[in-house]
Amino acid sequence: MRRFRKTFIRAGLEALYLSGAHVWLRPIFSGVGAIYTLHHVRPRRDADFQPNGHLEVTPDFLREMLSHLHDHDIEIITLDEMHHRLVEQNFTRRFACFTFDDGYRDNRDFALPIMREFGAPFTIYVTSDFAAGRGRLWWVTLELLIARTQEIEVEIGGLALKLDTSTPSAKCVTFQRLHDWLRTLPGEHDLRREISTLCARHGIDEASICRELCMSWDELRALSAEPLVTIGAHSISHCNLAKQTEETATAEIAGSRALIENELQRPVLHMAYPYGDRAAASQREFVLAAASGFKTAVTTRPGMIFAESAEHLTALSRVSLNGHYQDARVLPVLTSGAATAMWNGFRRIDAA
Repeated sequence: MRRFRKTFIRAGLEALYLSGAHVWLRPIFSGVGAIYTLHHVRPRRDADFQPNGHLEVTPDFLREMLSHLHDHDIEIITLDEMHHRLVEQNFTRRFACFTFDDGYRDNRDFALPIMREFGAPFTIYVTSDFAAGRGRLWWVTLELLIARTQEIEVEIGGLALKLDTSTPSAKCVTFQRLHDWLRTLPGEHDLRREISTLCARHGIDEASICRELCMSWDELRALSAEPLVTIGAHSISHCNLAKQTEETATAEIAGSRALIENELQRPVLHMAYPYGDRAAASQREFVLAAASGFKTAVTTRPGMIFAESAEHLTALSRVSLNGHYQDARVLPVLTSGAATAMWNGFRRIDAA
C-alpha cells in the first residue's frame, strides 16, 4: 500500500509538471508563501532498506531548492518576519520559510553550510528530551531493529506473531505493519514499552540512538548564536499530543518552551507539533499553543500560506521536502502550490 502511494504521488507530480498544470494553478494556489518541512539533511545512504527515507534529503537537493527559490525571486525569511507580514497583511513579495524538525546533528553539519551560501535563515524545532540525550527516536529504533534481524517475534492484539525480516521487501512490509500498529497504541507509555521489549530481545541500545543523532544542549547553545538560526520548540518528549490529557499536553507544549529558553537563554516563540497530522494536532492543541505564548505553530498538514493564515497562526500548514521525490522537476510543482492543493482537497486553509 505504501509503495503504491509513493508511486501514485510520484506520478501525480510528474503529471503536474509535464502537463504544465502547475503553471496555470500557481496564481490560485501558490499563496503568499510557504513553510518547508525538513528533518535530516545528509549524503545519500546505500542501504536497500530505508523505511524512514522520506525524512531525509541530500545536501545537493537542498541546494537545488534554494537555487530555485532564488531564481524565481522568492524571498527566504525568518518565522518572525513571516508572522509580521501575516499580521500586517504586507505581501509585496512571495516568501519561503525553512524548518527542520527534531534537532538532528546533520542540520548543523550539512544544512547550515548550504543555508549560509544563500544567506537563508531557518528554524530548528528542538525536542527537549532529545537535546538532553534521554529521548526515544522509536521510528529510527524500529528501522535498526528490522535491519539487523531475519525475523521478529511480537504480540499484537493478543496474538504471538513471527514477522519475516529476511529480505529488503519483507523488512519494508514488517516495518510498515509495526509502525502503523505502534501509532495506534492508546498511550505513549504503551509505544515505549513495546519498543523497549523488542530492543531488549534483539540487543539494541535504544538510549544511544538519540545521543548519536541529535544535538546536545551544548551544541545547540553554540548553534543558537548563528545569526541565521532560530530555535523553536517541538514538545518535551515528541509524543502524540492529541492522545494526551489536556494537563499533559499543556505540560509538553509550555514545558518545552520553558526548558529550551532556560538552556539557551533565548526566547522561544515558534513551535511544531510532533507528527503534526490530524491524528496528532487539532483544535485543542492549536488553542494550547497560543495560550502557551507561541507566536506561530506548524502542522504537517500540506498547504501553502495565504493571507487568511493570519487567522490561524498556531495551525499553519507546511510543504514537505520529501526524500522520496528528490527531482529538480518537482520544485516548480511544489512552489506553485498545485501539489499541496491536490493533496488537501483544494482547500486554501486546513485548520479545522
